[in-house]
Amino acid sequence: MDILEKHIIKQLSSGGFILALNTEAKIDGQAEAMLQALHSRSTGGIKSHLKTLAEKGAENFMEKFYVGYGHKSIGDCGSATVFVEGISMLAAKAIQDWRLYSGQEASTRYVDFSEQKFLNPSGAKEGEEILENWRKFYLDAQEPVREHLKKQFPKKDDEDQKIYDKAIIARAFDITRSFLPAGATTNVAWRMNFRQFADELMLLRHHPLQEISDIAEKTEAALKETYPSSFCQERFPNTEEYNKNWMQGKYYYKNDSAKDFALLYDNVDRKMLSEYKEILEKRPMKTELPMAIAECGVVTYEFLLDFGSFRDLQRHRAIVQRMPLLTLTHGFNQWYLKSLPEDLKKKTEDFLKSQEEKIKKLDISEEERQYYIAMGYLVPCRFSGDLKALVYLAELRSTRFVHPTLVEQILKMIASLKELFAKDGLVLHLDEEPNRFDIKRGEQDIVEK
Repeated sequence: MDILEKHIIKQLSSGGFILALNTEAKIDGQAEAMLQALHSRSTGGIKSHLKTLAEKGAENFMEKFYVGYGHKSIGDCGSATVFVEGISMLAAKAIQDWRLYSGQEASTRYVDFSEQKFLNPSGAKEGEEILENWRKFYLDAQEPVREHLKKQFPKKDDEDQKIYDKAIIARAFDITRSFLPAGATTNVAWRMNFRQFADELMLLRHHPLQEISDIAEKTEAALKETYPSSFCQERFPNTEEYNKNWMQGKYYYKNDSAKDFALLYDNVDRKMLSEYKEILEKRPMKTELPMAIAECGVVTYEFLLDFGSFRDLQRHRAIVQRMPLLTLTHGFNQWYLKSLPEDLKKKTEDFLKSQEEKIKKLDISEEERQYYIAMGYLVPCRFSGDLKALVYLAELRSTRFVHPTLVEQILKMIASLKELFAKDGLVLHLDEEPNRFDIKRGEQDIVEK
C-alpha cells in the first residue's frame, strides 16, 4: 500500500494540497475526546470507559454529544494535525492568525526559491512577469550580498568556518527575503483541537482571498473524512452571513497615516499593579510574569514594520493584533537597502520603482494585489497586550538573533515600557548587544543526524 493512502489528501485550487494526518493510533482523537468526556461524568474510572469505547466506538458518541448537543468543551479533548503545502505567505499568516494555533511554518532561509511556485491569482501575463522579476532579483542578489557581509563581518580566528559560513548565509537570506513577493509559496503544519479547528474554519471560509477560503473548505473536508462524527456541524445562515460581513469588510487592518512608532494607549490600573510590585522587581532572568497580572490592564502600540518581520511578530499570539493589509503605501524598509553593497543600491532603487509601477497597473482588488508586493514593504502593526505578554515579547524579540528590523521597533517599545512602568517595579532582562553580528546564528538549524 502506498504510504500516502492512509492519509486524507485534498488538492487546493492553487496547486497545493491539504493532508490530514492519520497517526494510525488505536485510540485516535475522537476516541480520546470520548474517554475524557466520560471521565468527567462518571466515577466508573478509565478502565470502564476503555471497555465502553471498545464495545461502542467513539463515532456515535461524538456526533451525539459534541456536535448534536453542542457540548463544545468535548472538542477540546481531541486534536488533529493538518499539513498545508504550496500556499502563499498570505495564506500561512491567515492560518496562524488564531490565538490558539499550534504548528510550524517553513523558514524563508530553508526554501529554494529558484523553483518554488509564486501564486498569480490574476492569471495575467503582467502578474507573472512581476513575480518572475522578483525571483530573478532575489536570486541574483545572493552572492553579492554574501560577499559584502564577509567584508563587513570578517571571520575571527577562533570562529568555526562552517558555522561562520552558515551565519553569513542566514544573514544574506534575512536581507534578500525582502525581495520575495507575498505570493511566494510555503508550507505550514497546523495542529489544534477539534473545537478550535471548527471555530477558525468557520471564519476562514469567508476570508477575502479566494485561496484562503479554498484552504478552509478543503481542510474541513479532509477533517470530516478523517473524523466524520466530529466535523459535521450544521451551518446556520445568520451566523454565516455575520461572519462573511465581518471577514470581508473588516478583517484587514489598514492605516495610511500610521507613524513609525506610537503608544496608542496605556490602560493599566496603577493601583492594582502596585500589588504586584515585588513580583515585578524580583522576577529572575528567563522567567515569565504570572498570568494574573493581566487583570491590571493592557497597553497598545502601533509601528511600521516590513511584512517579512511582521511574520515573526505575529508568532506572539499572547498579544492581540490585527492582520495588516500589505500595500505599497508606506514604502520599502530602508534597512534592507542600507544592507546592500554600494553598487547594488541604485540598481535596487530603480528596480523597486519599476516593480511598483507595474503592480499599480494590475486590474485587481487591493487584497489580491498583496500577492505581487515584496515582503520588504512596510505594514502598520497594531497590537495590545498585558504586561506578561509585552515583557515576554520585549525580551525574546530584542536579541542579536532576531531580525534587525523587528529589533529596532522592539527597542522603542522597551524604552516606552521603562518610561511607563519603571517606578512600578518593572525589570527587564535584555541583550546588552542586540545589534551585534553573532555567528551562533549559524547554529540555529534543525538537521538530521
